[in-house]
Amino acid sequence: MGDVAGLDELKGWLRKRQAAFEDPKKAKEYGLSPPKGLLLIGVQGCGKSLCARAVAAEWKLPLIRLDPSNLYNRYVGESEKNLKRAIKLAEAMAPVVLWMDEIEKALSQEDAEGGPAQRIFGTFLAWLQDKKESVFVIATANDISKLPPELMRKGRFDEIFFVDLPREEARKRILEIHLERRNRDPVDFDLLRLVDLTDGFSGAEIEQAVVSALYTAFSRREDLTTEAIADEVELTKPLSVTMAERIDALRDWARDRAVFAG
Repeated sequence: MGDVAGLDELKGWLRKRQAAFEDPKKAKEYGLSPPKGLLLIGVQGCGKSLCARAVAAEWKLPLIRLDPSNLYNRYVGESEKNLKRAIKLAEAMAPVVLWMDEIEKALSQEDAEGGPAQRIFGTFLAWLQDKKESVFVIATANDISKLPPELMRKGRFDEIFFVDLPREEARKRILEIHLERRNRDPVDFDLLRLVDLTDGFSGAEIEQAVVSALYTAFSRREDLTTEAIADEVELTKPLSVTMAERIDALRDWARDRAVFAG
């Protein structure tokens, strides 16, 4: 979790539920059910997938990544069987974290009535509602318009979190993390200037600016500088510019339907 910048509300929520998941017997005696999981919705590149990995690491549990595209089969009924096999595997490994990346690809509303996505959705929803094993589900989604409304109903997941573009403090921490990973001391850089320049950038875009600056510096046989990173930032058109309308619509949707991850 130390590698996840910001998202304080989400981190606090997870800390409160860790003990109940680790010791379901005591939790049951206390009157609690083990947490089912959470749905992370938000802007691309802002740490949703990283959170799934971080939860498993923090809770010292295996992480299973379920790729929705691998579920589909051209033969009728086989897609649901694939999901059931994946669920049985997760239950056999419990306690475990099950990460469904880009869940909208598996449960798209655009599928025809009675099509494979509809049947997969029904199977998944029934399992999520009634599951008994300690399988903590983390589902991530970028496009809420393709998600069935039934998935958003309270009780399906314990909570729905919206992951927004990182604020100032989070951007500073992201820069520090990516500089440290590449054997650079953050104190050697003007982080305040870079934080201002990266306003509206996602975590992934900030990382890419650092990486691109490193390639440029390496090719010139120079060391990495603040100026080199700033130049790469200036060349980048972030998603907040190229997809401004979609991000605004996502924020409007989340305002009354989700908890902002912080």
